[in-house]
Amino acid sequence: MNRGVSTIIATIGADSAGWRLDRALAAAVPTVSRERLKALISSGQVRNAEGVAVRDPSSKAKTGDYRIDIPAPAPAHNEPQDIPLTIVFEDEHLLVVDKPAGMVVHPAAGNLDGTLVNALLHHCAGRLSGIGGVARPGIVHRIDKNTSGLLVVAKTDVAHEGLAAQFKKHSIQRGYRAIVAGLPNPPSGAVDAPLARSSANRQKMAIVGEGRGKRAVTHYRLITPLKEAALVECRLETGRTHQVRVHMTSIGHPLLGDPVYGRTRIVHRELLNQLDFKRQALHAAEIGFRHPVTKADLSFKSAIPPDMQELFRALTV
Repeated sequence: MNRGVSTIIATIGADSAGWRLDRALAAAVPTVSRERLKALISSGQVRNAEGVAVRDPSSKAKTGDYRIDIPAPAPAHNEPQDIPLTIVFEDEHLLVVDKPAGMVVHPAAGNLDGTLVNALLHHCAGRLSGIGGVARPGIVHRIDKNTSGLLVVAKTDVAHEGLAAQFKKHSIQRGYRAIVAGLPNPPSGAVDAPLARSSANRQKMAIVGEGRGKRAVTHYRLITPLKEAALVECRLETGRTHQVRVHMTSIGHPLLGDPVYGRTRIVHRELLNQLDFKRQALHAAEIGFRHPVTKADLSFKSAIPPDMQELFRALTV
């Protein structure tokens, strides 16, 4: 193995033989995104069982072992930035962060600094897992810019791989608090509806027919009835982009303040403007997982932030 390069051996079984190579490798190695694998394949960093570089991401996968060489991550788009972080837990392998609303998780077009990654690069002084690639060191999962709450971040590749495997198995426990329009009836239930990018707007997610998207399941429970609204708990059986927001909208209870999926009722519009509340009322309040190295069962909670508390008080019956 070359210095500065880590190697992963991906085993392709009979169930995924014949798939596109990038798709099959993404299924075999959940710690590396499909886009990252496409780039690695195209640059000659993936070799088949005969040791021959395979440079076409669309080529058919064959059963056997593929060697994936992952170069050391290039610097992120921006320099480390001394941005205050609320650290809930930290050890040599990982940390749990309570992200404020308004902070983007990783650099991307239009958000090249001031992100959680910029803050982590400063806080961890380079001690972050490189599996995520150039722009996402340490990032195993994310929450939306305008959603607040808990994320777990990997500081080592071993931790990253272990956490990613738990996310793939849906064994990570995640609980959200949301303020939604209307009063859910029944007061608890589950939304089981697959999600995919909207064909009309690629910036949005949409519920699609079976076989067209990824399975998505949200369990909801009424916590407190409010004025034509409710505080609800949403637990994720799966973790898809915008899952809570789309699922709650689909059953007639969009999140208050949601600028993309919400349909703000007149009774709430004036209040939201008065409070200057301009985000979806969603908070990642709980996360639980097995430590990928120590094997200890860890669980963390985060109180609803002040802006959502203010909205809650204003809506209290």
